[in-house]
Amino acid sequence: MPIHAQLLRHAAERPDKPAVVIDGRSLSYGELYVRAKAICRFIQELPRLSRRTLDLPGVGKLVALSLGNHIGFAEYFIAATALPNACAVIDPMMPPERIERIIERLAPDVIIVDDDAGPTAEIARRLGISIVTAGPEPFDLAAAENDLPDDAEGIFLIGFTSGTTAEPKAYFRSREQWRRSLDRGRTVFELEDAPSTLCPGALAHGLALYALVEALDAGGTFHSVRKWDPAAVARILASEEIERLVAVPTHIAGIARAWADKPALTSLRDVLTAGAKLDLNGVEAMRRLFPRARIREYYGASEIGFMTVSTLVGGAVDFPIDRVGQAYPGVEISVRGPDENDVGTDAPGTIFVRSDLIADGYLWGDDGQAFRVTEAGATVGDLGELDENGMLRVIGRAGGMMISGGNNVYPAEVESALKACPGVEEAVVFGLPDAYYGQRIVAVVSGEAKDAKMLADHCARQLARFKIPRQFHHIASWPMTSSGKISRGQVEAAVISGDGLVLRLSA
Repeated sequence: MPIHAQLLRHAAERPDKPAVVIDGRSLSYGELYVRAKAICRFIQELPRLSRRTLDLPGVGKLVALSLGNHIGFAEYFIAATALPNACAVIDPMMPPERIERIIERLAPDVIIVDDDAGPTAEIARRLGISIVTAGPEPFDLAAAENDLPDDAEGIFLIGFTSGTTAEPKAYFRSREQWRRSLDRGRTVFELEDAPSTLCPGALAHGLALYALVEALDAGGTFHSVRKWDPAAVARILASEEIERLVAVPTHIAGIARAWADKPALTSLRDVLTAGAKLDLNGVEAMRRLFPRARIREYYGASEIGFMTVSTLVGGAVDFPIDRVGQAYPGVEISVRGPDENDVGTDAPGTIFVRSDLIADGYLWGDDGQAFRVTEAGATVGDLGELDENGMLRVIGRAGGMMISGGNNVYPAEVESALKACPGVEEAVVFGLPDAYYGQRIVAVVSGEAKDAKMLADHCARQLARFKIPRQFHHIASWPMTSSGKISRGQVEAAVISGDGLVLRLSA
């Protein structure tokens, strides 16, 4: 990991300061650094797996982490990313068959788990991979003599993203890319005074993993929870007087509901969201819940890193709610047509980025449809438009476009309109086959709004007629992915099957 020098400094200057706190269990900076050193030595002494076929130049041991939000995640991640090692972070909540395919391809030298009897451990044993269970200490703390190597070169992280398919794609990151990103982020997000940070998301996913690393880089205390519980998260925010919250909008909405009858959380100075666009209702709820906080959001992708950042509340100038902001420092954004020529301002097209934060590529899974790099820059296929002030509006993913009655319709635009409707908390829009329209637009909403005519009338005031959903459903509780996002596939399947998860609304 590209922050070992910073960790050494924090451990020397503030050894007793809590570095990581998860469900009340904590590791100080002194403990974290000593334990990471011991683990690093332990990893180096493990035998190397001879059948690795992946081309990973300069990588010594390849360590797979399948820990979930375990208190030991940080120490194992730090050890596993010390030069020349590299770490693959695997979400233990993925289906076992998907985990098995990943481990077969990776052939890591060792896999770290939190349950020796769990599915990941069983898969590793079957494939002949060494297993270490976090918690017990297979390493000798007294044997950790030398400092962790601090070198900014080479691959250190392998992550997984589904892209345009459900099968995980394996991308890889270099230490140099994250070092540049962390250096800029310390200024952009004003982390110089090391604020306490809480991120309730899964550490196996980019948002929470990066939040952990940037907190440790700055010398702050990082808080999280083993299992998502909005009431528990709200209690931590209040009792620990957390200064900074990093979360996806669905997590923040859950916190707001769980804390609705409690006093406002006034210790928060910053709330940063990503993963989905904030809507006006969400921003207003956050104003009430965090009255002293600056509300910011960023737009990015695992393969590209930060693309834009905006301040919706509390900045010198509050950004428009329908935009995701202006380019992140060091990033150049353009919107281009099918020929990859720049379409200019206020015209839709594919979003391209030039940046020194872009991932090196995929180890596997490159279908040419998601992340790709051309002479125009890098893109993950998102569609958007830029205005004359360089403000970016994201329309949606090209693969998600619906064609209804011969017209192109993007789900994100319809969802944004619905989420501005009184009584709607969240919305998911998709197309289903239709003999007349080709695809009929279907909307699923949560909240108090349960009248299809009222929803359609609201859409009619904001959207062209052909973009208005022809079918509305209500859902009481959204199925979620482990990263805290709505599982759109499960929602669509529930509408198709009529399994009772959703209720068809009538006018």
